[in-house]
Amino acid sequence: MDEVFRALADPSRRRLLDSLNARNGQTLRELCAGLELARQSVSKHLAVLEAANLVTTSWRGREKLHFLNPVPINAVADRWMTRYDRQRAGALADLKSALERDPMGATEFVYTTYIRTSPERLWQAITEPAFTRRYWGTAFETDWQPGSPMIWIEPNGHRIEDPEQVVLESEPPRRLSYTWHTFTSEWAAGAGVGAEALSALRAEQRSKVIFDLEPMGELVRLTVTHDDCHPDGQLLRMISGGWPHLLSGLKTLIETGESLPEAVLATPKGDSR
Repeated sequence: MDEVFRALADPSRRRLLDSLNARNGQTLRELCAGLELARQSVSKHLAVLEAANLVTTSWRGREKLHFLNPVPINAVADRWMTRYDRQRAGALADLKSALERDPMGATEFVYTTYIRTSPERLWQAITEPAFTRRYWGTAFETDWQPGSPMIWIEPNGHRIEDPEQVVLESEPPRRLSYTWHTFTSEWAAGAGVGAEALSALRAEQRSKVIFDLEPMGELVRLTVTHDDCHPDGQLLRMISGGWPHLLSGLKTLIETGESLPEAVLATPKGDSR
């Protein structure tokens, strides 16, 4: 946590985070354009932000893209809000909310967290129903082979089946990718998604999610990339709030053996009207 506060202490680094909050997934060149700093200075600031886990990166072709990572902000807010009343922690809560706002113009949401476990154990947690039901409420029927169909089983028992729900990549225990589920009326009813939001979701192209697992000593760096979203679309707004909560539940379950309380695990739906 000390690294987070040190990283946030510099105004130039805060401006970089503001820039990524306004438009996530920028290259170094794009970030330099918004600051009156030399390219080398911006690179150094980004390195500090990456070391504090406030920024995460991914490659698209030859371009390195930078993404705001709200995990440390969540940790700061959670720690202080559990020790003090909400009024005193209001500023931190506002900061957390600001950093989790929807990325403008982006087609992907990237989230990185570190979990004290092994890659094999984490792979089990993101594929086996005994785990996914506890932190997600959802289970999957599939053999996890590339090209294989996937059936999503919702907490209410509703089965979501569609020929386009397939496994895209499967390299245990390092990388997993699959297409996102179909938005059915039954799913919307169970998730509390209104008719207007459901109509917007159905109008968007099918997205995909990618899990990258990287061992780092006693930890595993888990990067989740939800890609092929419609820029500023309904799905991107929903997953920007949903993935941080879901992965917090995953981390808690693996590291403590306990599920988060149901009230905490309730996945925010963004504007679900």
